[in-house]
Amino acid sequence: MKLPPVAQEGSLRLIRRLFREAGRDFAGRYAVVAVFGLGIAGTTALAAWMIKAVVDDVFVAQRPDALYVVAGILVANGIVRGICMYGSTVTLGRIGNAIVARMQQRMYDHLLSLGIDFYNRTPPSDLVTRMSHNATATRDVLQMLFTNLGRDLLTVIALVAVMFIQSPVMSLLVLVVGPVAILGIARLVKRVRNVARAQIVSLGMVISDMQQTAQGIRIIKAFGLEPAIRRKMASSIDMVRQRADKIVRYRARTSPLMEVVAGIGIGFVVLWAGYRAIYFDEPPGALLSFLGAAALASDPARRLAAMQIPLEAGLVAVRLMYELLDTAPTMNLNPDGPELSVTDGNVVFDNVVFGYGDAPLLFQGLDFTAEGGKTTALVGPSGAGKSTMISLIERFFDIAGGAIRIDGQDIAAVKLSSLREHIALVSQETILFHDTIRQNIRCGRPDATDAEVEQAARDAMAHDFIVATEAGYDSVIGDGAVQLSGGQRQRIAIARAMLRDARILLLDEATSSLDSESEHQIQIALDRLRQGRTTIVIAHRLSTVLGADKIAVLVNGKIVEQGRHAELIANSQHYARLYRLQFKGEEQAGRSGDPRRKAPTVAAE
Repeated sequence: MKLPPVAQEGSLRLIRRLFREAGRDFAGRYAVVAVFGLGIAGTTALAAWMIKAVVDDVFVAQRPDALYVVAGILVANGIVRGICMYGSTVTLGRIGNAIVARMQQRMYDHLLSLGIDFYNRTPPSDLVTRMSHNATATRDVLQMLFTNLGRDLLTVIALVAVMFIQSPVMSLLVLVVGPVAILGIARLVKRVRNVARAQIVSLGMVISDMQQTAQGIRIIKAFGLEPAIRRKMASSIDMVRQRADKIVRYRARTSPLMEVVAGIGIGFVVLWAGYRAIYFDEPPGALLSFLGAAALASDPARRLAAMQIPLEAGLVAVRLMYELLDTAPTMNLNPDGPELSVTDGNVVFDNVVFGYGDAPLLFQGLDFTAEGGKTTALVGPSGAGKSTMISLIERFFDIAGGAIRIDGQDIAAVKLSSLREHIALVSQETILFHDTIRQNIRCGRPDATDAEVEQAARDAMAHDFIVATEAGYDSVIGDGAVQLSGGQRQRIAIARAMLRDARILLLDEATSSLDSESEHQIQIALDRLRQGRTTIVIAHRLSTVLGADKIAVLVNGKIVEQGRHAELIANSQHYARLYRLQFKGEEQAGRSGDPRRKAPTVAAE
């Protein structure tokens, strides 16, 4: 997938964008955090400053009046510092959680606006990683910046000010060796950036392997694939571990580097202070205040110096999040376009040209008509384009030439949402959501009443098995709906389509891979559903469409024959050949004692 320009954005530009888009709405609360940060910095500096008074006025001069004043100031200072630290932590945490929720919702809304082509080329594990890990990284980066820059930097500045006031010369000695640590850490940043991106990719592989295991567990166990799938998962996990170990090593180098530099600086400070105390008889209060400020500054200074490593790792995830958000939809939703008005429900393909991506064109001037209120069946070999025609009517993809019209209206020119309001789809792959049976049916029309939902289930011959479940219509369908049979899942999908009550009905292999009893029940439900609607059905078995008003035979992206069953049997080549193959297969199945006497199928697309 070609990535947007954000993939090459520098860290500073990315941070500015993050503040502009994620931090603007929280400016007031961030101001509160800044006030708390000033409080923390001020109280920390005051604690270091008070060391001079404690030593010189209390212990050296032994002034009783100073004892109570200094003690009171230190107690009050500690209380204020504790309140500021608590307020800063809680406020930042709430802001961060709100940002994560907002960015996840923003990504999800954007994902819904993207077309089917995006999902065809993007692994689900990649989307899961970006929704979870990358949104969380947004919070972590912002909290890191505000904690380190808004609190630690202010604290270091305040303590350095105390150090300069107490001893300018010793402060200069410390500041001379500081840049050495910064230069050493800067060399690690580029390495961390590359490793962090690779780690996120590896994490996506782990999620992908887990999804495949959950979805294909029956095949894994049936074919004894546990050792192979275990090795594959172990390899993915090990890649994540190795890259995480690299980041740990890079992060670990910062603390020793800071300790070495700090040790050198403190050594020079003690040397200078001792020289002044021995030969110039200076009081120890200023020295101890300086050392206290330096000690208090060491932790925030160390965090500031080490911040670039986790910051760059977090920005990698933020960059990936923005790559997703900057992926432009390839399909125009026409939100301001006219509403589709359906009266008869005529569907017309007029000289349609279409191909998938860089693949050769599938349709080159396809003409096809499905008359309103009638049933039109599409038959033909695998790869002919039957399912693609269904997808184009739903406008899952945009065509490259020609037009698709419903009652004379170009579907590319009308509001996309209004187009789909007039279409009900029942596909071969029945998708049910992790929700109650009632809500799965109500997907067809969200404002439907419970009575309407149950009536749709009765019409779809699903009511009896639904009420037999433990909680009836309120039974929760788990992921994959594995507790329901294929026929039961299909009848729920038909009930959903019935509830929608759309003028145009698309049936994509709706009875494939079912036993004879389930197929019979579903055919009854489909017959009810088709009444008074324009129905376009892809036929898996020709026996299911013998009564269609028109049968169109699709071969290599072209309609080669069309008519009623009797006409095609008498005058066609392709359809008659398909029918003879299936009829011969059915006779052989009957002679072999197959109780279901199923006809063999034309390969489904």
